[in-house]
Amino acid sequence: MGRKGQWWDNAVAESFFAIIKTELIDRRSWPTRVAVHKAIFGYIEGWYNTRRLHSSLGYLSPSTHEATHRVA
Repeated sequence: MGRKGQWWDNAVAESFFAIIKTELIDRRSWPTRVAVHKAIFGYIEGWYNTRRLHSSLGYLSPSTHEATHRVA
């Protein structure tokens, strides 16, 4: 961990939250917090981890990357 104010500490998390906000949250209005919670869960488990390609993972999805790089 770096010191407070070093941008690389939260770069991955900040990128992730920006993507969710852009691709899911800002596209519609949400009637309740429960609806948002369910949509975020569905987005992460149904799209982000299983099919969305990530440049930092060699353009693989996180699920594919973990399956192919699993240490026995």
